[in-house]
Amino acid sequence: MKESVAQELQEKIASYQIQQFRKDLLHWYDTEGRVLPWRQKPTPYKVWVSEIMLQQTRVDTVIPYFQRFMSQFPTMEALAEAPEEQVLKAWEGLGYYSRARHLHHAVKEVVAEYGSQVPDDPVKLGELPGIGPYTRGAILSMAYQQPTPAVDGNVLRVFTRLFNYAEDIEKTKTKKEIEWVVAHCIDPVRPGAFNQAIMDLGAMVCTPKNPACRNCPVQQHCLGREAGQAERLPVKIKKIRVRHETYFVPVIRTATHVLLHQRPASGLLAKMWEFPMFLDPDGEAEDSLQLSQWVDKQFAIQLLYLHEVMKLRHQFSHLEWNVHVYQCRWDEEMDVEKQWSDEIKGAYHFIPIDQLAQLPLPVVHQKITEWMKSEFE
Repeated sequence: MKESVAQELQEKIASYQIQQFRKDLLHWYDTEGRVLPWRQKPTPYKVWVSEIMLQQTRVDTVIPYFQRFMSQFPTMEALAEAPEEQVLKAWEGLGYYSRARHLHHAVKEVVAEYGSQVPDDPVKLGELPGIGPYTRGAILSMAYQQPTPAVDGNVLRVFTRLFNYAEDIEKTKTKKEIEWVVAHCIDPVRPGAFNQAIMDLGAMVCTPKNPACRNCPVQQHCLGREAGQAERLPVKIKKIRVRHETYFVPVIRTATHVLLHQRPASGLLAKMWEFPMFLDPDGEAEDSLQLSQWVDKQFAIQLLYLHEVMKLRHQFSHLEWNVHVYQCRWDEEMDVEKQWSDEIKGAYHFIPIDQLAQLPLPVVHQKITEWMKSEFE
């Protein structure tokens, strides 16, 4: 890979005091590193679950989820045998539910194909669903003590500062170059501790804003600090354009049941359950007549009354939902399902209200169920 790495990085790594850098970093980690549940007697399975949960989620948020998940699925066999809906329910609130599905499918494959032993071969491990270069590096280094880089956002930030490297970290080329640098710096004896030390350094000291350079255990090795550029790094040019969508959400219920929709098997929040959502192309969702007409057309339900009870907002990485929730009343004696098309019957169901707690619901819809409890109990 060296031929494709910038000459600047090659020259810097050639003169870098790598041995002393490792020593200083690991000494700090041994005394100041975070105490996290997945680091206690790490196994490939524990590392795997924790790293999938940690993707795009804060450590403090992950800790109770990890503990509950491992209590519910203490072994890979237990996770492999669990129905998907149960796994999604355990994941509920963490978001990015495709992570849970990929983990579930990959664990099934490990149980069936590898005798419940997570592969220690980089190629085989990388072929499992949901395991990219970072997760693969984390498992190999932390569970198998193989000197493999695990480069996430924290690591990119720390190393662009350490080597005063001002290339756009959104570019694949830059990520590969930093991975090359980490591979040269990683401690061959304690690679897992090295990777975790860099992550802790990024989370606790070398933070995105206002890095605590004076408290940094490797400040004497930081070329970015020496050049007065640390706070300006990393360079990140690409910006995500967020799309905004506005929805009507009618809560259509009887004394014992409520109408829910199961999302498609692929795409955003796949297979999750939700209250019916009607996209308003005008982005206002304040026309109750429009909502009544949609409910009548979709479900053959003529609403006698509807009233907006709450407004919710939820931000995904690329999308923002603005949700207007309506309480509805209708003639509950009508057998409307007989008039539904096969498409509607396959996706919408009147679910017993006392079963809502067992279904995986997106965060917005969990808030609606909380409102239902306070309103009707």
